[in-house]
Amino acid sequence: MQPIQNLLKKLLLLGLCSVFQTAMFAQTARKYSNEFLNIGVDAAALGMSNAVVAHTNNVNSGYWNPAGLIQLEDQEMSLMHANYFANIANYDYGAFAMPLDDRSAIAFSLIRFGVDDILNTTELIDSDGNIDFNRIKLFSATDWAFTFSYARKLPVQGFNYGVNAKVIRRIIGDFASAWGFGFDLGVQYETDGWQFGLMVRDITTTVNSWTFDQKEFEKIRDAIPGQNQDTPESTEVTIPKAQLGIARLFEIGRDYELLTEIDLNVRFAETNDIISSSFASIDPAIGFEFNYLNMAFLRLGAGNFQNVKQLNGSEEVNFQPNFGVGFQYKGIQIDYALTDIGDQSVALVSNVFSLRIDLGVFR
Repeated sequence: MQPIQNLLKKLLLLGLCSVFQTAMFAQTARKYSNEFLNIGVDAAALGMSNAVVAHTNNVNSGYWNPAGLIQLEDQEMSLMHANYFANIANYDYGAFAMPLDDRSAIAFSLIRFGVDDILNTTELIDSDGNIDFNRIKLFSATDWAFTFSYARKLPVQGFNYGVNAKVIRRIIGDFASAWGFGFDLGVQYETDGWQFGLMVRDITTTVNSWTFDQKEFEKIRDAIPGQNQDTPESTEVTIPKAQLGIARLFEIGRDYELLTEIDLNVRFAETNDIISSSFASIDPAIGFEFNYLNMAFLRLGAGNFQNVKQLNGSEEVNFQPNFGVGFQYKGIQIDYALTDIGDQSVALVSNVFSLRIDLGVFR
Protein backbone atom coordinates (compact mmCIF):
# COMPACT_ATOMS: atom_id res chain seq x y z
CA MET A 1 0.00 0.00 0.00
CA GLN A 2 2.94 2.35 0.49
CA PRO A 3 3.55 2.92 -3.26
CA ILE A 4 -0.15 3.71 -3.68
CA GLN A 5 -0.09 6.18 -0.81
CA ASN A 6 2.99 7.87 -2.26
CA LEU A 7 1.34 8.15 -5.67
CA LEU A 8 -1.86 9.56 -4.20
CA LYS A 9 0.18 12.11 -2.24
CA LYS A 10 1.92 13.20 -5.43
CA LEU A 11 -1.38 13.51 -7.28
CA LEU A 12 -2.86 15.50 -4.39
CA LEU A 13 0.17 17.80 -4.32
CA LEU A 14 -0.07 18.32 -8.07
CA GLY A 15 -3.77 19.10 -7.75
CA LEU A 16 -3.16 21.62 -4.97
CA CYS A 17 -0.46 23.31 -7.02
CA SER A 18 -2.89 23.49 -9.94
CA VAL A 19 -5.58 25.11 -7.81
CA PHE A 20 -3.05 27.59 -6.41
CA GLN A 21 -1.81 28.52 -9.87
CA THR A 22 -5.36 28.82 -11.13
CA ALA A 23 -6.20 31.24 -8.34
CA MET A 24 -3.12 33.30 -9.21
CA PHE A 25 -3.78 33.51 -12.94
CA ALA A 26 -7.60 33.51 -13.06
CA GLN A 27 -7.85 37.29 -12.69
CA THR A 28 -5.15 38.17 -15.22
CA ALA A 29 -4.98 35.26 -17.67
CA ARG A 30 -7.05 35.14 -20.83
CA LYS A 31 -10.19 33.02 -20.55
CA TYR A 32 -9.55 31.50 -23.97
CA SER A 33 -6.10 30.36 -25.01
CA ASN A 34 -4.99 27.48 -27.24
CA GLU A 35 -8.67 26.93 -28.01
CA PHE A 36 -7.85 24.75 -31.01
CA LEU A 37 -7.00 22.02 -28.47
CA ASN A 38 -10.58 22.07 -27.16
CA ILE A 39 -12.30 21.23 -30.47
CA GLY A 40 -11.84 17.50 -30.06
CA VAL A 41 -10.66 14.60 -32.20
CA ASP A 42 -12.22 11.41 -33.62
CA ALA A 43 -15.60 11.58 -35.35
CA ALA A 44 -16.93 8.90 -32.99
CA ALA A 45 -16.32 11.18 -29.99
CA LEU A 46 -17.61 14.28 -31.76
CA GLY A 47 -20.84 12.45 -32.60
CA MET A 48 -21.35 11.95 -28.84
CA SER A 49 -20.70 15.65 -28.07
CA ASN A 50 -17.25 14.79 -26.66
CA ALA A 51 -18.83 12.88 -23.74
CA VAL A 52 -16.20 10.13 -23.78
CA VAL A 53 -13.75 10.81 -20.95
CA ALA A 54 -14.98 7.85 -18.85
CA HIS A 55 -15.16 5.11 -21.51
CA THR A 56 -12.48 6.05 -24.07
CA ASN A 57 -10.25 3.01 -24.63
CA ASN A 58 -8.32 3.30 -27.90
CA VAL A 59 -5.61 5.31 -29.65
CA ASN A 60 -7.69 8.50 -29.36
CA SER A 61 -7.52 8.24 -25.56
CA GLY A 62 -4.25 10.10 -25.82
CA TYR A 63 -6.37 13.19 -26.41
CA TRP A 64 -9.53 12.45 -24.39
CA ASN A 65 -8.08 10.70 -21.34
CA PRO A 66 -4.65 9.06 -21.52
CA ALA A 67 -5.68 6.61 -18.78
CA GLY A 68 -7.80 4.83 -21.42
CA LEU A 69 -4.68 3.82 -23.37
CA ILE A 70 -4.14 1.02 -20.86
CA GLN A 71 -6.99 -0.90 -22.53
CA LEU A 72 -5.14 -1.16 -25.84
CA GLU A 73 -4.61 -4.73 -27.02
CA ASP A 74 -2.37 -3.95 -30.00
CA GLN A 75 -0.85 -1.07 -31.95
CA GLU A 76 -3.39 1.41 -33.33
CA MET A 77 -3.35 4.50 -35.49
CA SER A 78 -5.95 7.19 -36.14
CA LEU A 79 -6.42 9.94 -38.74
CA MET A 80 -8.99 12.73 -38.99
CA HIS A 81 -9.68 15.72 -41.23
CA ALA A 82 -12.32 18.44 -40.90
CA ASN A 83 -13.09 21.83 -42.40
CA TYR A 84 -14.56 24.68 -40.39
CA PHE A 85 -16.00 28.12 -41.20
CA ALA A 86 -17.13 27.17 -44.73
CA ASN A 87 -13.81 25.46 -45.56
CA ILE A 88 -11.73 28.46 -44.47
CA ALA A 89 -9.98 26.57 -41.65
CA ASN A 90 -8.46 23.08 -41.91
CA TYR A 91 -8.24 20.80 -38.88
CA ASP A 92 -6.07 17.67 -39.08
CA TYR A 93 -5.14 15.02 -36.53
CA GLY A 94 -3.00 11.90 -36.49
CA ALA A 95 -2.07 9.53 -33.66
CA PHE A 96 -0.27 6.28 -32.95
CA ALA A 97 -0.50 4.19 -29.77
CA MET A 98 0.82 0.88 -28.50
CA PRO A 99 0.91 -1.14 -25.28
CA LEU A 100 4.33 -1.52 -23.68
CA ASP A 101 3.28 -4.45 -21.51
CA ASP A 102 0.16 -5.59 -19.65
CA ARG A 103 0.39 -2.60 -17.28
CA SER A 104 1.45 0.38 -19.42
CA ALA A 105 1.00 2.01 -22.83
CA ILE A 106 2.20 5.04 -24.80
CA ALA A 107 0.86 7.24 -27.60
CA PHE A 108 1.99 10.06 -29.87
CA SER A 109 -0.36 12.53 -31.54
CA LEU A 110 -0.17 15.59 -33.78
CA ILE A 111 -2.83 18.27 -34.30
CA ARG A 112 -2.81 21.08 -36.85
CA PHE A 113 -5.42 23.85 -37.07
CA GLY A 114 -4.70 26.38 -39.78
CA VAL A 115 -6.04 29.06 -42.07
CA ASP A 116 -3.95 29.13 -45.24
CA ASP A 117 -3.53 31.56 -48.14
CA ILE A 118 -4.46 34.69 -46.18
CA LEU A 119 -3.96 37.92 -48.18
CA ASN A 120 -1.24 40.16 -46.74
CA THR A 121 -2.18 43.67 -47.91
CA THR A 122 0.20 45.63 -45.68
CA GLU A 123 2.25 46.61 -48.76
CA LEU A 124 -0.70 47.05 -51.13
CA ILE A 125 -0.07 50.81 -51.43
CA ASP A 126 3.42 51.83 -52.57
CA SER A 127 5.40 54.87 -51.42
CA ASP A 128 3.75 57.05 -54.11
CA GLY A 129 0.24 56.20 -52.90
CA ASN A 130 -0.55 53.88 -55.81
CA ILE A 131 -2.34 50.55 -55.38
CA ASP A 132 -0.25 47.67 -56.69
CA PHE A 133 -1.92 44.27 -56.45
CA ASN A 134 1.37 42.58 -57.30
CA ARG A 135 2.57 43.57 -53.83
CA ILE A 136 -0.01 41.30 -52.16
CA LYS A 137 1.51 38.23 -50.52
CA LEU A 138 -0.01 35.12 -48.95
CA PHE A 139 0.60 33.78 -45.44
CA SER A 140 -0.80 31.14 -43.08
CA ALA A 141 -1.90 31.22 -39.45
CA THR A 142 -1.30 27.74 -38.04
CA ASP A 143 -1.49 26.11 -34.62
CA TRP A 144 0.39 22.87 -33.94
CA ALA A 145 0.33 20.54 -30.95
CA PHE A 146 2.53 17.48 -30.43
CA THR A 147 1.59 15.25 -27.51
CA PHE A 148 3.33 12.31 -25.84
CA SER A 149 1.04 10.19 -23.65
CA TYR A 150 1.84 7.56 -21.04
CA ALA A 151 -0.67 5.34 -19.21
CA ARG A 152 -0.28 2.83 -16.41
CA LYS A 153 -2.44 0.55 -14.28
CA LEU A 154 -2.52 1.24 -10.57
CA PRO A 155 -2.22 -1.64 -8.08
CA VAL A 156 -5.80 -0.89 -7.05
CA GLN A 157 -8.19 -3.00 -9.13
CA GLY A 158 -10.01 -0.93 -11.78
CA PHE A 159 -7.84 2.21 -11.42
CA ASN A 160 -5.74 3.53 -14.33
CA TYR A 161 -3.99 6.85 -14.80
CA GLY A 162 -2.30 8.64 -17.66
CA VAL A 163 -0.32 11.82 -18.33
CA ASN A 164 0.24 13.97 -21.41
CA ALA A 165 3.25 16.14 -22.15
CA LYS A 166 2.45 18.52 -24.99
CA VAL A 167 4.42 21.02 -27.03
CA ILE A 168 2.53 23.90 -28.69
CA ARG A 169 3.77 25.77 -31.76
CA ARG A 170 1.77 28.71 -33.13
CA ILE A 171 2.79 30.69 -36.23
CA ILE A 172 1.16 33.76 -37.81
CA GLY A 173 3.05 34.21 -41.07
CA ASP A 174 6.20 36.28 -40.59
CA PHE A 175 4.48 38.46 -38.01
CA ALA A 176 4.61 36.35 -34.83
CA SER A 177 5.29 32.88 -33.46
CA ALA A 178 5.05 31.16 -30.11
CA TRP A 179 6.22 28.08 -28.21
CA GLY A 180 4.27 26.52 -25.37
CA PHE A 181 4.55 23.52 -23.08
CA GLY A 182 2.08 21.87 -20.70
CA PHE A 183 0.79 18.72 -19.00
CA ASP A 184 -2.54 16.89 -18.73
CA LEU A 185 -3.56 14.29 -16.15
CA GLY A 186 -6.26 11.65 -16.58
CA VAL A 187 -7.75 8.95 -14.34
CA GLN A 188 -10.27 6.16 -15.02
CA TYR A 189 -12.00 3.78 -12.63
CA GLU A 190 -14.38 0.90 -13.38
CA THR A 191 -16.55 -1.01 -10.92
CA ASP A 192 -19.72 -3.12 -11.29
CA GLY A 193 -20.17 -2.10 -14.91
CA TRP A 194 -19.89 1.64 -14.19
CA GLN A 195 -17.03 3.66 -15.66
CA PHE A 196 -15.75 6.92 -14.19
CA GLY A 197 -13.25 9.32 -15.72
CA LEU A 198 -11.49 12.55 -14.86
CA MET A 199 -9.35 14.55 -17.28
CA VAL A 200 -7.57 17.74 -16.16
CA ARG A 201 -6.04 19.67 -19.05
CA ASP A 202 -3.15 22.09 -18.55
CA ILE A 203 -2.93 20.95 -14.94
CA THR A 204 0.19 23.03 -14.31
CA THR A 205 -1.07 25.78 -16.67
CA THR A 206 0.33 26.00 -20.19
CA VAL A 207 2.39 29.07 -21.04
CA ASN A 208 2.89 30.29 -24.61
CA SER A 209 5.80 32.66 -25.17
CA TRP A 210 5.37 34.85 -28.25
CA THR A 211 8.00 36.63 -30.30
CA PHE A 212 7.13 39.37 -32.79
CA ASP A 213 8.91 40.57 -35.90
CA GLN A 214 9.12 44.32 -35.26
CA LYS A 215 9.74 45.07 -38.93
CA GLU A 216 6.56 43.26 -39.98
CA PHE A 217 4.66 44.80 -37.07
CA GLU A 218 5.64 48.28 -38.23
CA LYS A 219 4.21 47.47 -41.65
CA ILE A 220 0.85 46.75 -40.01
CA ARG A 221 1.04 49.97 -38.02
CA ASP A 222 1.92 52.01 -41.09
CA ALA A 223 -0.87 50.36 -43.12
CA ILE A 224 -3.49 51.57 -40.61
CA PRO A 225 -2.67 55.26 -39.99
CA GLY A 226 -4.17 56.92 -36.93
CA GLN A 227 -4.67 53.62 -35.11
CA ASN A 228 -2.98 52.75 -31.81
CA GLN A 229 -1.34 49.47 -32.69
CA ASP A 230 0.61 48.40 -29.61
CA THR A 231 2.68 45.23 -29.54
CA PRO A 232 0.58 42.46 -27.94
CA GLU A 233 1.62 40.79 -24.70
CA SER A 234 4.31 38.19 -25.22
CA THR A 235 3.05 35.71 -22.59
CA GLU A 236 -0.20 33.77 -22.89
CA VAL A 237 -1.35 31.51 -20.04
CA THR A 238 -3.83 28.66 -20.41
CA ILE A 239 -5.46 27.90 -17.06
CA PRO A 240 -6.57 24.35 -16.14
CA LYS A 241 -9.82 22.80 -17.33
CA ALA A 242 -11.45 19.63 -16.01
CA GLN A 243 -13.78 17.05 -17.53
CA LEU A 244 -15.59 14.58 -15.26
CA GLY A 245 -17.65 11.73 -16.70
CA ILE A 246 -19.66 8.64 -15.84
CA ALA A 247 -20.58 5.94 -18.39
CA ARG A 248 -22.31 2.59 -18.60
CA LEU A 249 -22.82 -0.01 -21.32
CA PHE A 250 -26.24 -1.68 -21.53
CA GLU A 251 -26.79 -4.94 -23.40
CA ILE A 252 -30.02 -5.09 -25.42
CA GLY A 253 -30.69 -8.67 -26.40
CA ARG A 254 -27.87 -10.68 -27.93
CA ASP A 255 -26.85 -8.37 -30.77
CA TYR A 256 -27.32 -4.79 -29.59
CA GLU A 257 -25.63 -2.53 -27.05
CA LEU A 258 -26.25 1.01 -25.83
CA LEU A 259 -23.39 3.07 -24.43
CA THR A 260 -24.32 6.21 -22.49
CA GLU A 261 -22.15 8.86 -20.87
CA ILE A 262 -22.73 12.13 -19.05
CA ASP A 263 -19.85 14.59 -18.64
CA LEU A 264 -19.35 17.86 -16.79
CA ASN A 265 -16.88 20.25 -18.45
CA VAL A 266 -15.41 22.69 -15.94
CA ARG A 267 -13.56 25.94 -16.68
CA PHE A 268 -12.02 27.84 -13.79
CA ALA A 269 -13.34 31.17 -15.06
CA GLU A 270 -16.69 32.90 -15.31
CA THR A 271 -18.29 32.26 -18.71
CA ASN A 272 -21.78 32.03 -20.17
CA ASP A 273 -22.09 28.29 -19.37
CA ILE A 274 -25.47 27.40 -17.86
CA ILE A 275 -23.76 26.95 -14.46
CA SER A 276 -21.38 29.85 -13.86
CA SER A 277 -19.66 31.60 -10.95
CA SER A 278 -16.58 33.72 -10.42
CA PHE A 279 -14.62 30.58 -9.46
CA ALA A 280 -15.76 28.08 -12.09
CA SER A 281 -18.26 27.44 -14.87
CA ILE A 282 -19.81 24.06 -15.75
CA ASP A 283 -21.12 22.91 -19.11
CA PRO A 284 -22.77 19.44 -19.22
CA ALA A 285 -22.66 17.06 -22.18
CA ILE A 286 -24.45 13.79 -22.86
CA GLY A 287 -23.72 11.17 -25.50
CA PHE A 288 -25.29 7.93 -26.74
CA GLU A 289 -23.83 5.19 -28.91
CA PHE A 290 -26.05 2.38 -30.19
CA ASN A 291 -24.22 -0.50 -31.86
CA TYR A 292 -25.11 -3.69 -33.66
CA LEU A 293 -22.65 -6.58 -33.19
CA ASN A 294 -19.94 -3.99 -32.54
CA MET A 295 -19.90 -3.40 -36.30
CA ALA A 296 -22.44 -0.65 -37.05
CA PHE A 297 -22.80 2.42 -34.82
CA LEU A 298 -25.33 5.23 -34.43
CA ARG A 299 -24.41 8.17 -32.18
CA LEU A 300 -26.22 11.16 -30.77
CA GLY A 301 -25.10 13.88 -28.39
CA ALA A 302 -25.85 17.28 -26.95
CA GLY A 303 -23.42 19.68 -25.28
CA ASN A 304 -22.06 23.21 -25.09
CA PHE A 305 -25.10 24.47 -23.18
CA GLN A 306 -24.77 28.26 -23.06
CA ASN A 307 -26.80 31.21 -21.77
CA VAL A 308 -27.10 33.47 -24.84
CA LYS A 309 -28.42 37.01 -24.50
CA GLN A 310 -31.09 37.92 -27.05
CA LEU A 311 -31.65 41.28 -28.73
CA ASN A 312 -34.51 42.09 -26.33
CA GLY A 313 -32.21 41.58 -23.33
CA SER A 314 -33.58 38.19 -22.31
CA GLU A 315 -31.47 35.04 -22.10
CA GLU A 316 -32.05 31.69 -23.77
CA VAL A 317 -30.21 28.41 -23.41
CA ASN A 318 -28.53 27.29 -26.62
CA PHE A 319 -26.79 23.98 -27.12
CA GLN A 320 -24.78 22.06 -29.70
CA PRO A 321 -26.47 18.94 -31.12
CA ASN A 322 -24.34 16.23 -32.73
CA PHE A 323 -24.97 13.17 -34.85
CA GLY A 324 -22.70 10.40 -36.05
CA VAL A 325 -22.47 6.96 -37.61
CA GLY A 326 -19.67 4.42 -37.87
CA PHE A 327 -18.72 1.07 -39.30
CA GLN A 328 -16.06 -1.38 -38.12
CA TYR A 329 -14.79 -4.50 -39.83
CA LYS A 330 -11.69 -6.58 -39.09
CA GLY A 331 -9.91 -3.87 -37.12
CA ILE A 332 -10.68 -0.99 -39.50
CA GLN A 333 -13.20 1.58 -38.30
CA ILE A 334 -14.57 4.53 -40.29
CA ASP A 335 -16.61 7.17 -38.46
CA TYR A 336 -18.59 10.22 -39.53
CA ALA A 337 -19.96 13.10 -37.46
CA LEU A 338 -22.17 16.06 -38.31
CA THR A 339 -21.18 18.79 -35.87
CA ASP A 340 -19.86 22.32 -35.44
CA ILE A 341 -17.69 24.20 -32.95
CA GLY A 342 -20.41 26.49 -31.59
CA ASP A 343 -24.13 25.82 -31.26
CA GLN A 344 -27.04 25.20 -33.58
CA SER A 345 -27.29 28.88 -34.60
CA VAL A 346 -23.79 30.38 -34.46
CA ALA A 347 -21.56 28.34 -36.77
CA LEU A 348 -22.06 26.35 -39.97
CA VAL A 349 -22.13 22.60 -39.42
CA SER A 350 -19.17 20.54 -40.54
CA ASN A 351 -18.78 17.02 -41.88
CA VAL A 352 -16.04 15.20 -39.99
CA PHE A 353 -14.52 11.88 -41.03
CA SER A 354 -12.01 9.80 -39.13
CA LEU A 355 -10.24 6.48 -39.60
CA ARG A 356 -8.97 4.14 -36.87
CA ILE A 357 -6.91 1.05 -37.69
CA ASP A 358 -5.85 -1.83 -35.45
CA LEU A 359 -2.43 -2.56 -36.93
CA GLY A 360 -2.53 -6.09 -35.53
CA VAL A 361 -4.82 -7.17 -38.40
CA PHE A 362 -1.92 -6.80 -40.85
CA ARG A 363 0.31 -9.32 -39.09
